[in-house]
Amino acid sequence: LLTMKATVIATFFGVFLTCAYAAKEATKKTKKAKLYVPQIDCDVKAGKIINPEFIAKCPPGCQDVKYRVYGTDIYASFSSVCNAAIHSGIIDNAGGKILVQKVAGHSGYRGSFSNGVRSLSLPRWRESFLVSEGKPRKGVTYPSTLEYSSSKSTAVKSGNGCVNVPTGDAVRREYQTSPVPTPATQMATTTPTPTTTTTDPSTTTPKPTTTPATTRTATVAAAAKTRPGLHRVRDIAFRGSSTSASKRNILRPNTGIQRQEPVAAFRRAASSPAHLAMETDSWKPGLGIFDTGFSSKEELNPKPLDSTSQGNPNCKVDLSFLMDGSWSIGKRRFQLQKQFLGNVAQALGIGSAGPLMGVIQYGDDPSTEFNLKTYANSKDLRNAIEKIPQKGGLSNVGKALSFVNKDFFLDVNGNRGGAPNVVVVMVDGWPTDRVEEASRLARESGINIFFVTIEAAAESEKQNVIEPNFVDKAVCRTNGFYSINVPSWFSLHKVVQPLVKRVCDTDRLVCSKTCLNSADIGFVIDGSSSVGTSNFRTVLQFVANISKEFEISDTDTRIGAVQYTYEQRLEFSFDKYSTKQDVLSAIKRISYWSGGTSTGAAISYASEQLFSKSKPNKRKIMILITDGRSYDDVRVPAMAAHRNGVIAYSVGVAWAAQDELEAIATDPDKEHSFFVDEFDNLYRFVNQLIQNICTEFNSQPRN
Repeated sequence: LLTMKATVIATFFGVFLTCAYAAKEATKKTKKAKLYVPQIDCDVKAGKIINPEFIAKCPPGCQDVKYRVYGTDIYASFSSVCNAAIHSGIIDNAGGKILVQKVAGHSGYRGSFSNGVRSLSLPRWRESFLVSEGKPRKGVTYPSTLEYSSSKSTAVKSGNGCVNVPTGDAVRREYQTSPVPTPATQMATTTPTPTTTTTDPSTTTPKPTTTPATTRTATVAAAAKTRPGLHRVRDIAFRGSSTSASKRNILRPNTGIQRQEPVAAFRRAASSPAHLAMETDSWKPGLGIFDTGFSSKEELNPKPLDSTSQGNPNCKVDLSFLMDGSWSIGKRRFQLQKQFLGNVAQALGIGSAGPLMGVIQYGDDPSTEFNLKTYANSKDLRNAIEKIPQKGGLSNVGKALSFVNKDFFLDVNGNRGGAPNVVVVMVDGWPTDRVEEASRLARESGINIFFVTIEAAAESEKQNVIEPNFVDKAVCRTNGFYSINVPSWFSLHKVVQPLVKRVCDTDRLVCSKTCLNSADIGFVIDGSSSVGTSNFRTVLQFVANISKEFEISDTDTRIGAVQYTYEQRLEFSFDKYSTKQDVLSAIKRISYWSGGTSTGAAISYASEQLFSKSKPNKRKIMILITDGRSYDDVRVPAMAAHRNGVIAYSVGVAWAAQDELEAIATDPDKEHSFFVDEFDNLYRFVNQLIQNICTEFNSQPRN
């Protein structure tokens, strides 16, 4: 009996140990389940991938100028994902794994040269992405296949018949790496979108920290020892009859004026990226392409007062003053500056239907004193300006302009959209950093930059100026309208009225015009028999996809369209529709004509019926789409259009003649002429066309 019991116990222990070992091995296998990383090609853009967050593998050889990148650190979504990763230094030309996170669009993307890649600048775009090392984040499940948006279309009934409407997410290409995972593994590792269980630190706004006065003094003093020539020491008597003089130096730690509670700058918090996939090929007339999804995580301490004023209706501008808080200005001059800003606020006539004004003080770093919606009348604004304490530090104007461009003119800060954005920069002497690049990006975002320089560098002091001609490099135009030089702080009060008059002259605030809101765009569409009904609908989709990227209104970009065969037909003129939704609806209603191909006559017709009626302050842009050789000459009509200021882009499909496309296009042909082998590939040139239009606009002379 004892022997039988011992045998049973031994058998039980054997089974138990076997099961425990098997469970342990199964756990190991589960833990070591391999994440299959999909590979993407060098030309894949982030906007074409639907997944909001993914890990992918880039192949070797992506460091090439043909794979364009837009932005620095944060990239526009029609950048090459892999070349952006090389630009950011995550991988090199040998390729490798990367982590991509979609974020909201930005109002400006800065171009730069980094790691052998030249990225380009862009005024704004609807969607952005970040690239980091290809390691999974804790709590996030990543897909082993990527979902791609497609250009394929399905027929949908409309009033005029069948319209080919792209299906967007319904049609997708899937790329998968080998070895192919087993079905069981695939089920365990594949999910359509990442699910996050932890808070993304990138969406959290850091709290401002207060720098003790002693630390600030030590930092400034150290900076002065390494850069002794940045600013001058000036000895000027404040009172003509006084024998005492006040010495002003960039290093004024003993002024005793320190910010007690630094005001936190607004940071744009990235919203959930799940809805941000680029939808280039879908009809969405109501979609606001600049709805960035940003929201403020902080509010400034001053609350809007109950007392409001309608303000001066003849001066509806959103105005930001950059006040100089550096040590070089000194305590008394800082007080004179505040008096000047108060007098300007009074002269402007602040109010909800007129100008609104915010103030940013800059030194080493900029900080918002109050934004556009904090005060709604001149009296309260003047009182608030009087209470601003001096910040101290250097005169980093370039950093302040970058801050304004990225963080100040937001809806959450009171930006009204319909009012011009204006920045007035107060500078004592000269800046201690470079302003050219920051100013260019601000101008391209539609900000009008004025400079008021006080006591500029004398001839003997110009050797200390970091960036010669910094005013001309910064202001909106170099014709003198945007810059005022004041010889002394004591004569600053004399320029209150001249400055107010210029700021309120909205007709001359030309930097409010960007590449997206300042053109008359005429589409000249081939409706010949060779196109066919289905392809004609694809062409109309292409026209709509371009149109919806522009800001359309009576005063912004206007759209017109001509269809041609042997004959020509004006589908709608520039002044017919004044909203984006109306324009997109009108494009959908265009009916296919069918006939021959007289492209030369169509160009002449568009010049007469569309562009001759363009507004003087609008850029005239013609986009011609054709699928074959013209029956008539295109060169003479195209040259006539070019002479009349029409910027022509030609888009050829299938049997279009390359020599005719180049003759139609404005020089250089390479940037104004495009060709695709089939109609379904037209969508590929939407982003390129818009980028070329913007690049050309931003390269205009500023005199």
